Amino acid sequence: MSTRYSRRHALKSMAALSAAAVLPRQSSPQAPTARFRTSDVELRITCLSAYTFRFALHPIQDGVVEGIPDDGSLVRADWGPPTRALRGNFAAQTIRCDKLSLEVAPEPLSLSITNSDQRLVQRLEIDRSSGRVSFLTGNSPLLGLGEGGPQFDRRGSKDQMRSGQGGYELRTHGARVPIPWILGTGGWAMFFHAPFGTFDFTGGESKFQPTAEDTRVLDIFFIACDDPATIMAEYSRLTGLPELPPLWSFGYQQSHRTLESREEILAEAKTFRDKKLPCDTLIYLGTGFCPSGWNTENGSFAWNHRVFPDPEKMLAELHSQNFHVALHAVILADRLRGSVHDGCDLVRFDEQQASCYWDAHRRDFAMGVDGWWPDEGDPLDAASCLVRHRMYWEGPQIDRPRERPFALHRNGYAGMQRYGAFLWSGDVYSTWETLKTHVAIGINTALTGIPYWGTDIGGFVPTKDFTAELYLRWFQFGAFCPLFRCHGRCWKLRLPWGWDTGDPGPLEIRNYDGAAIPDASQLHNPHVEPICRKYLELRYRMLPYIYSAVQECSTTGMPIMRALWLHHSDDPNAVARGDEYLWGKQVLVAPVVEPGASSRQLYLPRGGWYDFWTGERVEGGKEITRAVDLETMPLYVRAGAILPLGPIKQHVNEKSELPLSISIYPGHDQSFLLYEDDGTSFNYRKGEWMGLQMAWNDQGRRLRVELAKGSRMILPHSRAMEATVEGKSRQFEFQGQPVEIQL
Repeated sequence: MSTRYSRRHALKSMAALSAAAVLPRQSSPQAPTARFRTSDVELRITCLSAYTFRFALHPIQDGVVEGIPDDGSLVRADWGPPTRALRGNFAAQTIRCDKLSLEVAPEPLSLSITNSDQRLVQRLEIDRSSGRVSFLTGNSPLLGLGEGGPQFDRRGSKDQMRSGQGGYELRTHGARVPIPWILGTGGWAMFFHAPFGTFDFTGGESKFQPTAEDTRVLDIFFIACDDPATIMAEYSRLTGLPELPPLWSFGYQQSHRTLESREEILAEAKTFRDKKLPCDTLIYLGTGFCPSGWNTENGSFAWNHRVFPDPEKMLAELHSQNFHVALHAVILADRLRGSVHDGCDLVRFDEQQASCYWDAHRRDFAMGVDGWWPDEGDPLDAASCLVRHRMYWEGPQIDRPRERPFALHRNGYAGMQRYGAFLWSGDVYSTWETLKTHVAIGINTALTGIPYWGTDIGGFVPTKDFTAELYLRWFQFGAFCPLFRCHGRCWKLRLPWGWDTGDPGPLEIRNYDGAAIPDASQLHNPHVEPICRKYLELRYRMLPYIYSAVQECSTTGMPIMRALWLHHSDDPNAVARGDEYLWGKQVLVAPVVEPGASSRQLYLPRGGWYDFWTGERVEGGKEITRAVDLETMPLYVRAGAILPLGPIKQHVNEKSELPLSISIYPGHDQSFLLYEDDGTSFNYRKGEWMGLQMAWNDQGRRLRVELAKGSRMILPHSRAMEATVEGKSRQFEFQGQPVEIQL
């Protein structure tokens, strides 16, 4: 029996045991198909807002104007009637789209966009024979374009937009998730909805070359605005706002590879609690990707009873210790279609049908599995990728409609944020160059509408670079990524205490060119665990701030991990920095990415900043050099910031009687919305959320706290708080009525 047949058989067997629900059928986006006709085209320009318009070429076949193929990336297929429809040898003309002026010419087919100040924002030219689109590269960085590929500024590069782990320099840049969303930091952005193609940014005039054989299909959404936040909001309007994942998914996640026994699994969980090292999620790899994982073989949903002899009981025991459990799964088909709401014929099991594939998960899910880690999927086209993301968002809600799902993916496309999808960067190598490169990758991924992103902390494939120092620097960076997760071969060194045990775990490095076992001199290192503890505890203390940034992301499209450009677009030096980023709006993060570093050079944007560790105030608008030791990653808080910090917790749901700390960094008036809900359900959609609107008056030294409009107090109905500014503190209770305190 072939392996592939065995996997299919395993899926069919598990699906037959699941309680498959037959729900109303819904349509599914289909992948674009090539056309080979020689008909004419119709140019349609549609004004969507004061900042956004659509520029589309529709083929005409037998006198009928055809639609644009739908890959599922857009929130809707119909954007209303065109503002102007042009055919044949039309006369050059000007079209007004609110504040934008669009000059369209037929030969060559071109479009010039000017703003209300009569400044040329961009000029596009389309070659009718090849379908090539040319546009001005500009003099400022080009960002976005998905995960991976040349970093940070895309200018000077050529990108074939190949998806998957073979897309571009996997070792250092990770898997490629190519998304044709380009951000011109000079005040414009473009989303090439159709067709797919390659980009050349090497000259003063950039080029997009469609790969589809029919060059008459073209669909571009263009945004012109000097405000980066507006550009991000407009992109969210096109491809969707991110869904709000569960709160626990922003805690620490510990991944595992080869498992020895039931006792090892439970003992490792107990060690986290005994050592008081915060952790929320335990993730287990599947057999086939390692010799002994959670299941019987790659693609199977049957438990490996050598290590999980009583899975339901073991899951309950892990839950009793306040851990969530996520399981590794692989995609078996090269295409996916439909949704979980379609019926599945179990007699003629169709592995390309989303409902059939999801049904295979449901028996394990019913045992208490909390989330999924869908791996592989490189052959999937954009439409199939989005079907899979949607499946892992909507499928769990069939059986647990009141719980927000969690899924960690390796592939994706524009629109995946609508399904609360997390993304990690694939099987990268443990090198300093990889860590350095991933700072910029994280920024560009976030700018492309994928906010929930992270890496295999320490790198997946160990090399001679894999030292305790590299692991710690990567761990510090990971604490300031939305996905905070350790994973990789020599997996026991991914445990916060692993470097002090002398046991790297199963080696599993054969067939990897350049892989190496960590040097014995790096083991029995007692310094690693305390530094990991410091950043674990900091991550959990910052969760009130992080979760508020997540909620802001889900309502505005502004990512959690932010390019400096998003808040400092008028500062060219800030815009050009891809080696540091903002964590939310208030905190600047400068990861240390060089071995043996005793200092870190970084740029502080204009304005005042406070060193998070020392409290020292520094004026920005310049490069500074910050001394560092092994436990220090530079963090700076902007003047005027209101930074909420909670108590140290072992998991997100741990109760504490300690007050919420409100740290104020004086220098400017500032406001902050602290967001809170139950962290699990969708009740926030019904108004069951609490927003504390905080405002700091710098001159009067007053802090005002009141309920945000539309929110209400949720349990407990009283909040103990302590406001601190420049060493002076005041404790107070907030019970729903406005409170103003003098500091």
